Amino acid sequence: MFVFTNPIKTSGFKILFFSTAMYAGVPTFAQYVEHKGNDVTSPLHLLKPAYVTPYGETKMADIKVSLDRVFNYLDKTTPFELIDKVSGKVVSDLKKADSSSIFKPGDYRLTSYEWGVTYTGMLEAATATGDQKFKDYTVKRVNFLAAVVSAYQKYLKTNKGAITPVRSVIDPHALDDAGSIAAAMIKAQRTGEVKADLRPVIDHYLNYIMTKEFRLKDGTLARNRPQPNTLWLDDLYMSLPAIAQMGVLTGEAKYFDEAVKQYRLFAERMFNPEKGLYMHGWVQDMDPHPQFHWARANGWALMTKIELLDALPVNHPDRPYILKMLKAHVKGLAALQDGTGFWHQLLDRNDSYLETSATAIYTYCIARAVNKGWLDAKAYGPMALLAWNAVSTKINANGQVEGTCVGTGMGFDPAFYYYRPVNVFAAHSYGPVLLAGAETYRLLQQHPFVINDSSVQLYK
Repeated sequence: MFVFTNPIKTSGFKILFFSTAMYAGVPTFAQYVEHKGNDVTSPLHLLKPAYVTPYGETKMADIKVSLDRVFNYLDKTTPFELIDKVSGKVVSDLKKADSSSIFKPGDYRLTSYEWGVTYTGMLEAATATGDQKFKDYTVKRVNFLAAVVSAYQKYLKTNKGAITPVRSVIDPHALDDAGSIAAAMIKAQRTGEVKADLRPVIDHYLNYIMTKEFRLKDGTLARNRPQPNTLWLDDLYMSLPAIAQMGVLTGEAKYFDEAVKQYRLFAERMFNPEKGLYMHGWVQDMDPHPQFHWARANGWALMTKIELLDALPVNHPDRPYILKMLKAHVKGLAALQDGTGFWHQLLDRNDSYLETSATAIYTYCIARAVNKGWLDAKAYGPMALLAWNAVSTKINANGQVEGTCVGTGMGFDPAFYYYRPVNVFAAHSYGPVLLAGAETYRLLQQHPFVINDSSVQLYK
């Protein structure tokens, strides 16, 4: 016998949700709809369920509203000025910047890897919607950063070892410091609207990635934390897009070859072909390897493949391999999308919480792959639209993104991932949300959907 709970009235009908307490085989969102007709008098298949996430309602105008809301929040809360940390006065003449100068405090750091993604997201939002303000956001801040770096490079010649607000640029200590920002700067420079000479900064970043970052004996980019000789899946994104973009900037094949080589070295150790997922961390000499398929790290790996396919020459011999791996990964992810449109914090553990930043990354990557013709639109377009609808519900009235896991290191037990906090100030979501909105906007332009027998369908 079924037990019905929580009646909800909608569109003149009563919807009752199945309780799973007495019948475990009924899905959580199964519904019984009471109405006056029957199978002869009413088209039951057209009854609209009470979807948790908006379904079949994705509109370009609504996406633009969401993007504008995020933009307005970020533009207001990420000022680009130097101030004196004691007096609070603006340092308008950068020649007077010194160790007492700091960035004017905002909600986020202008030089973080998360903000490298945000700068790229702003550029994509501008290209997709035609709204110049998104591009201006990135151009203005990149110009400012280049000017500040130049000023402090001169300052440090006579004040060696002084504290500066651009330490991560002048003296990178990790891939997090370098790759994402470098890739965004190269993309910004290609707009033709950046007045500053970014090339010295870009070259400095790439020199760190290519010659100074710690590597395993076979050349794999690695870290010595939390244990010696460790690979972080996140580092695919923190390095390879910059390397590939350097190939685009210079035309030198060595950068494309290095990017693909690194991807192979990571994937051989960390991709689980049976699940179509990556483990988060790999440690040399650890046997066996506990496999925790953390959602956002899988997002960085997925976005890396998108970046590589965007950058690699069409005749590069490794394009087919990257495309094959993209398809395998998306297939694995598609099987694990929640009915709400989100993905879980630990992808294959659906009792872990639903996470926003990873869902936004997957939305962007799948939509872009569909738009580029790398994935079948009919197969994957609907799931991308559902994922965007889910993400859009997490953009609050202030333009902040909710439900995002905070910065996360590497763990080898489930509790570590299950209980990571979420916070609106977790910077990891903003770039992915901008990217997701921009690419979904394009998806609607290129592949308009229809509703057929109540389901979202793409016909081209």
